[in-house]
Amino acid sequence: MKLSARNQLGGTIKRLVPGAVNTEVTLEIGNGVDVVAVITSESVERLGLAIGKRAYAIVKASDVLIATD
Repeated sequence: MKLSARNQLGGTIKRLVPGAVNTEVTLEIGNGVDVVAVITSESVERLGLAIGKRAYAIVKASDVLIATD
């Protein structure tokens, strides 16, 4: 897999929460740090996602905001 996106976070699928149309996917990227994405259930099936399987969170955005209280 080659992508132009620089923000590629590899990890292990920790949790899948299916809904009526979408599924919440939790990817553990290390040291107890999780990334959560909501994707279509069709995509989960097409990609063969399963708990314990290795996957990547790809972040492609024109802006990344940082805030403090």
